[in-house]
Amino acid sequence: MSLLSLLIALAAEKSLSSTLWRFDHYYQQYVSFFQRNSMLSNMKDNNLIYIIFLLLPVAIVYSVLSLVDDGLIHLVISTLILIVCFGCVGTRDSYKHYLHTAFRGEATSAELHHQQLLQDKNLPPMGFGQALIWLNYRYYIAVMLFFVTFGAAGVVFYRLLTTVIEQQNDNSLDTNKTEKKIERQAEFNQSESTIADASEQQSAPSISSNGKHYHQILFYLDWLPVRITSFGYMFVGHFSKSLPIWLESLFDGKKPAHEILIDVAQKSEDIMIDKDDCSAELCLLVRLAKRTVLLILAIISVLTLIGLIS
Repeated sequence: MSLLSLLIALAAEKSLSSTLWRFDHYYQQYVSFFQRNSMLSNMKDNNLIYIIFLLLPVAIVYSVLSLVDDGLIHLVISTLILIVCFGCVGTRDSYKHYLHTAFRGEATSAELHHQQLLQDKNLPPMGFGQALIWLNYRYYIAVMLFFVTFGAAGVVFYRLLTTVIEQQNDNSLDTNKTEKKIERQAEFNQSESTIADASEQQSAPSISSNGKHYHQILFYLDWLPVRITSFGYMFVGHFSKSLPIWLESLFDGKKPAHEILIDVAQKSEDIMIDKDDCSAELCLLVRLAKRTVLLILAIISVLTLIGLIS
């Protein structure tokens, strides 16, 4: 049933544009619940609040699915949760806007979209194509792997954790950075469009200020999936060129997950482009990421057919 849920979710995710199908919509309501709850607010300096914030939705989803005996209803609920957790409308819109401005030769506007994406997703400095490689893993491949391994509850936990980390950018900015953000947003509004996620940003509750706990958890959660995904990039790309990079990072316990994935992805694709063309590398990496998603889906299909996963 996991394969059927994945196929339905992948087919439906891009066509369902309503906010009801966006994870951020429910995340904001969840944040508001914590902010309004007086008992939870009094626990803001207690480490227990970190655990409650992450595990409460997971426990609810797990309990509901455990109580469902009907296989069809279980499939429907799991699929609906998967659709909500899949993808990111704002990132997809940012990609389209970046391409439109790049094709028109508007380098300044393209760079504004680039910087806005990095800030909205709380990413370190990297190219636009590199950011999409990482976000493709975060919003698609990692969700697929966690769903197959841990079910809908595991997907909710992973997506909640990554969203908390993304929302920390509002809490971590100092005054100067905030002023720069306002100036850049003003310039951005004067261009033809803005990224959809920027209008939906909401500061995480006070418990997210202690971000090191969340980053540490995510680092260990991503350790194996990132290496599986990077192996997929090798398989659909240049295996011999990227293998040394993959082997070098295989047992590296300190290298950030996004660097491992990006390094292998860039070695897996021939990137011989004009330096003045800011869209060529991006398009190559996006096509590589799409091939990898199809490869992971094919592997899940084979494992389902032989009975290793249900």
